[in-house]
Amino acid sequence: MKTMRAAGGAAAYSRVGVESDVLSASPHRLITLLFDGADSAIRRAAVYLQDGNVAERGKSISKALDIVNNGLLASLDRERGGELAGNMAALYDYIARLLLRANLRGDAAALDEAGRLLRELASAWREIDPQGAP
Repeated sequence: MKTMRAAGGAAAYSRVGVESDVLSASPHRLITLLFDGADSAIRRAAVYLQDGNVAERGKSISKALDIVNNGLLASLDRERGGELAGNMAALYDYIARLLLRANLRGDAAALDEAGRLLRELASAWREIDPQGAP
């Protein structure tokens, strides 16, 4: 029982930490947090896929899809971003389709590719940080 309380306390502390980070984050940092969240969800989904836990795999992939569609894709400025924003939108759409395939078919290769693409984008995004933060 004591361990369960400690785990619950750690989870609550973690949520507060994430909320504080989001509230004080620059726009650039917010996108970085979205990439991190998607990566975390995909990594959890891979573990659940390997374990055969379909329900949890679905929850994790749904979270990653939500971040891609309602976070990363929605953050694109298509007016000012021009062709680059259009290309990014197409890439996010492709990643979303990979995630759907991974969930519907239990396709580990599709899940791996979605994760790899998002990690590459996140890496490039971190390199263009206007404030030079890690």
